[in-house]
Amino acid sequence: MFVKKPPMGWNSWNTFTHAINEELIMQTADIMANEGYLEAGYEYLVIDDCWSERERDKNGNLVADHEKFPHGMKYVADYVHSKGLKFGMYSCDGILTCAGYPGSFGHEFEDAKYFAEVGVDYLKYDNCYKVASVPNTTTYQKMALALKASGRDIVFSACNWGTEDVHTWARSRGTDLFRSTGDIFNHFESMQNIADSQKDKLAFAGPGCYNDVDMLVVGMKPKTDESGAGVQGDGMTEGEQRYHFAWWCMVGSPLMMGCDLRDVSDEAKKLMLNKNLIRINQDIECRPPYMAGHKNAWFRNLSNNEYALGFFNDAEDGGWPPVSYLSFNEIGLTPNCGYGLELTDAFTGEKVGVFEHDFKVKVPGHDCAMYLAKVVKLS
Repeated sequence: MFVKKPPMGWNSWNTFTHAINEELIMQTADIMANEGYLEAGYEYLVIDDCWSERERDKNGNLVADHEKFPHGMKYVADYVHSKGLKFGMYSCDGILTCAGYPGSFGHEFEDAKYFAEVGVDYLKYDNCYKVASVPNTTTYQKMALALKASGRDIVFSACNWGTEDVHTWARSRGTDLFRSTGDIFNHFESMQNIADSQKDKLAFAGPGCYNDVDMLVVGMKPKTDESGAGVQGDGMTEGEQRYHFAWWCMVGSPLMMGCDLRDVSDEAKKLMLNKNLIRINQDIECRPPYMAGHKNAWFRNLSNNEYALGFFNDAEDGGWPPVSYLSFNEIGLTPNCGYGLELTDAFTGEKVGVFEHDFKVKVPGHDCAMYLAKVVKLS
C-alpha cells in the first residue's frame, strides 16, 4: 500500500495503556467523526497493546479479550468504519507484546490473515521480546510480506524505537512508517530530546514511508505516579504543547493523538485542529525541513510556492536566545534580488507582512513561532 501523506489519527496507549474496552473505542469514534477530527484528517483509530487474551486459542489464533471486547474485534472495526474512520490494531515482532500478550513472531501470516478478516486498516508493530538472533530487517520484512499476502490494504507502522539504524532500511523492507525514537512521556524534556534526536534523520522520510517520532501528548493530563493507566509525566504548558505539535507538523511526522478526546481542553483541541499546521504536515511533496542558519530557525519547502518557517526556543522563559532571527541569505534570497518573504502566522492566520532581508521575532522560552511563507516580488 502506498501511503501518500503522513497518517493522522488517534492511538489508545498514551492515556489508557491497558485500560481499554469496547465502549471507550466506540465513544472515541463518535467524537472523532462528530467533532471535527475526521474532517481535519485524523482518520485512523488505533487500539494499542492489551487488547487480546493472554493466550492464543487451541488453533494458535489471537483472541480478543472477552471482558474488554465482548462482541469481538470485527464488531468494533465495523462500528469504527460506520463512522467513516479507519481501524487500527497492534501486535509485536517478538514472542510477546510489550505488555506480555501474545506476539506475532512465528505467527506472522495467520495473524495478518486475522487482522484482514477483522477489517484492520493500520497495524502498529512493536519490538518487545524479540528473538535476539533475528534482526529487525527480517522481522519487519516478514510481517510486510504477510500483510500483503492477506489480501487487504493495511498501513504498516514499524515501531522498533529507532534501533538497528531503522531509518536506513525501513523503506526497503516494506514499511509505511518507522518509529525512529524511544517512547515519548508527558513532559517537555522528553519531547525536546526526541526532537533533538531527529535532526540528522529527517531526510530519510518521504512519500510512502514516514519518520514516526512517536505519538502526540497534546491535551493529556499530568500523571506522576505508577498507579492506573497512562504514560508518566507532569504535563506541558500551552507554549510547550504548541512547540510539540508544531515541530511534529514541521518535520512531517505522523500525527497520532494520544489524549482522552472525551476530556480535552478547548486550547488543546484548537491546536490539534489547526488547519495551517496540519497543511504543513500533510504537504504532498513531503520534503523535510532544514536548520536555516540560526540555531532555532527551521525552513521547509512546500508545494504551490509556499514555505514553512518555524522558530523553536528550547530555553526556559527569559533564557537564551531572547530573539529568533533568520537572514534570508540562508534560504537563497540574497540582498537586492528583488524578492522577499510574505509571512502569515500559522497559529492565528494573520498576515504578518512582507520582509526583504531578514526576519526577527521574540519567542518565549519553551514555545515557538510558525509561519506560512510565500516568495513575492518587491515593489
